[in-house]
Amino acid sequence: MAEPQTMAAPAKVNLALHVTGQRADGYHLIDSLVVFAAAGDRLSAEPAETDEVRVTGRFAARVPLDGANIAVQARDALRARLGAAARPVRLVLEKNLPVAAGIGGGSSDAAAALRLLSRHWRADLGEEALAAVGLRLGADVPMCLAGRPLVARNIGDAVEPLPRFPALPMVLANPGAPLSTPAVFSALRTRDNPPLPRLAAAADRAALIDWLAATRNDLEAPARQLLPEIDDVLDALGRTGALVARMSGSGATCFGVYADSDAAGAAAAALAAAQPAWFVAATSSLAAQENDHG
Repeated sequence: MAEPQTMAAPAKVNLALHVTGQRADGYHLIDSLVVFAAAGDRLSAEPAETDEVRVTGRFAARVPLDGANIAVQARDALRARLGAAARPVRLVLEKNLPVAAGIGGGSSDAAAALRLLSRHWRADLGEEALAAVGLRLGADVPMCLAGRPLVARNIGDAVEPLPRFPALPMVLANPGAPLSTPAVFSALRTRDNPPLPRLAAAADRAALIDWLAATRNDLEAPARQLLPEIDDVLDALGRTGALVARMSGSGATCFGVYADSDAAGAAAAALAAAQPAWFVAATSSLAAQENDHG
């Protein structure tokens, strides 16, 4: 029997997220610098007599096995597009990232499912068609399909990949409490904020750190009001020597960027020892040329 095919579903990290408006249908407009981390979930697929779904990993208990699972939704959406060629499949999701955590776990799982099953079913839809399927699953899925450093605009579906971007040693930390994205957006006071400042095309790590100081995450303030533990996470990251400490997405996961991988590893070890109930991971963002969708 052939080995299962596998696909990484990396954590999505919003280094900066500006909310610039709101459409008549309620969707918010954003301007966000996004990177993807080496840390993440992993999905595998293999032929089966009937469709099956299994979830393993630290956060498996938080993931449904039915149509509420966005990876299952991705399977069904792609099958609807491909028809009879989409034979039954066994999906196994290794859920290493916390759920409802602001790092795109579900969206990245859906993107991984679309790419993995496109390969498994030998489909050749092309990037635009795959992104169109993904957008129907969620506004963040197209950027997760891109899976490389990018700027996301509109509702998150207008994706501009960055041709050159450095890898960033970082630590991800979550206090162990989920946070509702709609609740965070509802608590947002100002929805027409300025967009991101211009980012130099060839910015190195030092220049990027300086650029980040002039940006923000507009969702951080409402998230901190809803979940004060975010303050503790940001304070803890700052005490471990992070060059930048900020919340990602709608929270509650926060990230710290460090001078090098040794500093990130030491920071993660100290945080995990002090807060054993937190999710803590030392990782690195993927540089622009590292994306291979594998």
